[in-house]
Amino acid sequence: MRRSRFDHIALAVPRLADAPAFLVGELGGAPAHGGPSGAYTFAQWRFKDGGRLEVLEPRGADGFLHRFLAQRGPGIHHVTFIVPSLRGVCEHAEAAGHAIVGYDDLNPDWREAFLHPKRALGIVVQLVEIVETRPRSDGEHRSRWVVPPGPPNPPPVTVLGLRMRARSRERAEAQWVRLLGAEASEGASAHRRRGRSDARRGTGRDRARERAGNRAPRRATSRARRGLHGSLTGSASRAFTRRPRRPNRPDTG
Repeated sequence: MRRSRFDHIALAVPRLADAPAFLVGELGGAPAHGGPSGAYTFAQWRFKDGGRLEVLEPRGADGFLHRFLAQRGPGIHHVTFIVPSLRGVCEHAEAAGHAIVGYDDLNPDWREAFLHPKRALGIVVQLVEIVETRPRSDGEHRSRWVVPPGPPNPPPVTVLGLRMRARSRERAEAQWVRLLGAEASEGASAHRRRGRSDARRGTGRDRARERAGNRAPRRATSRARRGLHGSLTGSASRAFTRRPRRPNRPDTG
């Protein structure tokens, strides 16, 4: 039986063009795919062992990302899980007390819904069921995206996951383990959600831990530099997919 798997972390920023300096120049990311989609433009970068980070830039004069940035500033907008059955996971989530928003199964390739952050430990969780009706080439995925220019990239880091605060261990276990199928294991200062994802819950500030080659692990901290770097590693419940065309994201801000 297929399991849910952690897919990517998405960050909202005012200017997508600012992303490569950090994602490529410091973390060694390689462009994956992106393009305009309704109220936003998105872009994803790939990292060692398959991890991906997505950046969202608002389009137009108003929209959910404009409101998100005005209220919270740049930072983590959502995390995405690929699920084996969207309807099944949503039914399970509703039975556990979650509010489902933005349910849409009209796209034959991409079915999605979102867990509202008020019941999802303060973060928007995107649930996606992918149903490939025909094979797609990498070139087709990239055909709409002009890759933002970036500096030469160093060896890529490994994106392990997301660390965030949770007031209730029981609620964290219910959401990440029982609903989304991760495995919990004790760490030095956090309860690590392992599985095909490396989503984490712990105390303290969000951090991105990465490994590059044989070098010691590096940490990105919000004090290291301003701008995008700070956006990626800011306050708790923030951190850093999409495929062909899909409906606009719901306004959960």
